[in-house]
Amino acid sequence: MRAIVGLWRWRGNPLCRRSDRREAWLALGAVILVVVIAPLAGWLGASAAHGALLKNAEEQRQGRQQVWAVAESVQDRAPLDADPESASQQPDRRHVVAHWAGPDGETHKSTVTTKQRVQPGERFRIWTDAEGLATRSPMSSQTASSYAALAGLAAGAGAAGLMEAGRRLTMRQLLRRRYALWDAEWSRIGPDWGRTGSSN
Repeated sequence: MRAIVGLWRWRGNPLCRRSDRREAWLALGAVILVVVIAPLAGWLGASAAHGALLKNAEEQRQGRQQVWAVAESVQDRAPLDADPESASQQPDRRHVVAHWAGPDGETHKSTVTTKQRVQPGERFRIWTDAEGLATRSPMSSQTASSYAALAGLAAGAGAAGLMEAGRRLTMRQLLRRRYALWDAEWSRIGPDWGRTGSSN
């Protein structure tokens, strides 16, 4: 941004070099691209992610169903091999050993996690897949929208980061070219330095 301001102030100054103008136009182009491309990339990323997540949520709703399970034993705290952080974040979840009937009539038994307060022998609802195995509840549309928004933010930030990286690489090339020109000019006038105006 300082290069753009500097170009505007120096636009009529004879000391403004061609490389200065290039750097200023490069900075201006980068700003325009970030302002236009980054939001567009974020919107496209969020739209694509939202569509995919809604499709996945619909597939989950079609492939999962709630069934009645009978609790055999209830454990109010997480198992010893569970992650301590996740266990502390979900103190209201209970691990229940339960059995239920699958779609083919076969009895399934497993440890499931529930927020419901159940006692041994009580019935409670769980989600199962097409094979009758316990699974998570289907993704809600609100969750899909939240994940899509995060994906859009990540896409926009990634696009802005790529454009900034491209600007920095281009600036590095311009600086290398400037230094090479300076070295060539110094090699040309260096041997005569201090001899100007001297008479031999």
